[in-house]
Amino acid sequence: MKYVFNPEAIPSVPVKGTDASYAVSRIFCVGRNYAAHAREMGFDPDREPPFYFTKPANAIVLSPATTAYALGTNNLHYEMELVIAIGKPAFRVAVEDAEDCVYGYASGLDMTRRDLQIASREIGRPWDFGKAFEESAVITEIIPKSVTGPLNNGKIELTVNGQVKQTSDLNAMIWSVAEIISNLSQYYHLKEGDLIYTGTPEGVGKVDVGDHLVGTIDQLPTLELTIGPKQ
Repeated sequence: MKYVFNPEAIPSVPVKGTDASYAVSRIFCVGRNYAAHAREMGFDPDREPPFYFTKPANAIVLSPATTAYALGTNNLHYEMELVIAIGKPAFRVAVEDAEDCVYGYASGLDMTRRDLQIASREIGRPWDFGKAFEESAVITEIIPKSVTGPLNNGKIELTVNGQVKQTSDLNAMIWSVAEIISNLSQYYHLKEGDLIYTGTPEGVGKVDVGDHLVGTIDQLPTLELTIGPKQ
């Protein structure tokens, strides 16, 4: 195949304990999947069907990393999340079969230009400017599910400059891993290479240049991010 321009390398995430990497195709993100976070954002956490937004695959940043303060915002927020890596095709799968479609898990940060997100939301426009930008999908190495087993509970926590900002348990998710996969597979042919960021607990907040973020989820690698200068 002859291309007009040389294509960029395929975004990928290393698999811990192996010399292999997980090639990333798409990134789906679940909105308001913890009740307390929904409340802090001004919404009632009714258990309605989940909703989603996406990020480009080239938004991936492998932890540990230093990233520039995002362009076009003065209100850059962290959102600590469990990330699902899909391991086989999933289309209209039942909840009881959905766990079989998981390849593994990682810790992730859904970085958000909150001012741009809210401005779009208030006038009924898409969230792309607030969510889908460069270096907005921070992620650790992936741990295969064969190592962790299903992750339906476990502590999730984020500190900023050593101070705890977010702390909860995966069992506080409104929609579980299996339920998310089953629901999303009603609308997409999920496949190997798809990542799903599963939503964030309460305690989201603003970061500044120089801040050091450390995120942990039981059984998964520690996530580290430093906010570099604005460009």
